[in-house]
Amino acid sequence: MMLKKLFGFNPEQTTVKTEIVAGVTTFLTMSYILAVNPAMFSALDGMPGGAVFTSTALAAIIGCLAMAFIGKLPFGLAPGMGLNAFFVYSVCLGMGYSWQFALTAVLIEGVLFIILTLTNVREAFVNAIPMHLRNAIGAGIGLFIAFIGLHSGGIIVADPATLVTLADITSGQALLALIGIVITGILYAKRVPAAILLGIIITMLIGIPGGITEFKGVLSAPQSIKPIFCQFQFDQIFSIDMLVVVFTFLFIDLFDTIGTLIGVCSKANMVDKDGNIYRVKHAFMADSIATTAGAVLGTSTTTTYVESAAGVAEGGRSGLTAFVVAVCFAVSLFFSPLFLSIPAAATTAALVIVGMLMLESVRKIPFNDYCESIPAFICIIIMPLTYSISNGIMLGMISYVVLNMLCGKLYKITPTMYVLAVLFILKFIFI
Repeated sequence: MMLKKLFGFNPEQTTVKTEIVAGVTTFLTMSYILAVNPAMFSALDGMPGGAVFTSTALAAIIGCLAMAFIGKLPFGLAPGMGLNAFFVYSVCLGMGYSWQFALTAVLIEGVLFIILTLTNVREAFVNAIPMHLRNAIGAGIGLFIAFIGLHSGGIIVADPATLVTLADITSGQALLALIGIVITGILYAKRVPAAILLGIIITMLIGIPGGITEFKGVLSAPQSIKPIFCQFQFDQIFSIDMLVVVFTFLFIDLFDTIGTLIGVCSKANMVDKDGNIYRVKHAFMADSIATTAGAVLGTSTTTTYVESAAGVAEGGRSGLTAFVVAVCFAVSLFFSPLFLSIPAAATTAALVIVGMLMLESVRKIPFNDYCESIPAFICIIIMPLTYSISNGIMLGMISYVVLNMLCGKLYKITPTMYVLAVLFILKFIFI
């Protein structure tokens, strides 16, 4: 009864053991942010890597706890990839603004998101997305996270002639990632409990003899966030550049989160008969609180992670999964060397297997109805090829509105869909 009240735990759907395994699995698939964020922010003067590591973990803890107790959904949150790159390389290094300016933009974004959530605007955006486009979002995210896994595992690499190509898969990290896919695939096919988590652990251990899994120690005291805590710059909050930066943060975070919630919840059957997500407003509030708290702590926009699909695939169905993710991030503050020893190749299989499972939603798309299937396909293919969930949603919605409008099917387009399509077009033109 207590677990149900705190986390929305339903013993008919899951067990405590399953939720714990799901939480640990989600954490392991998203824990790379603990290594990526400090490395990325080290390019900025005045943002020490140790302080950024601590703020990243703390922002994730707050976000996951908010999702556990408010959202009561099995999602992990942390400073988002893509959003951190925009923060560092576009706003600071590209536009020449200070990291304090960028943190101020993130704070404003968080506050605006809280307002949009309280006024049900974010929920209205979700409900405005057509059903078959929602199915496409799930499939697109599946391809996207599989691509992330293959890239991070070294199987897919950049190529100047073909953009991407297959790496040398006969040795090193790529070979380990392939071994991990085979092992995890066998475990999953045999329906072994905690197959994805076991796959990560076994792959990590196999990488030790070859030096791919580098043991970096066990304990380490967390470093102070004093240099980056509450470092805001309010003297330019009414400038055009601040408006552009905040608007960009808003768009990317809003539709990345919408896409993640739609895709993962649909896969977990956590939607009603109309395809609407349970407790979506509460999930958005958790995301908004996490973003605001992250800015105060000194890190970029905190958002819901698509890697949460790995935990959902393990059976996570309640906020208890998110709570376990928060505990793992808390432990990582003191065991950072140990967690940073897990190579990216060890998590490749988790993302590939989950990506395959999410692709199942394409079966719900009526491919003989081209006014539905063409926008759906655009949404699916754009996500992995542009490395962006939000781009897929935006181009999918624009094509849906334009195609149905020009084909005379105006009855399928709601006023909110027109508004969103226009906003998306303006976003591509001006930002």
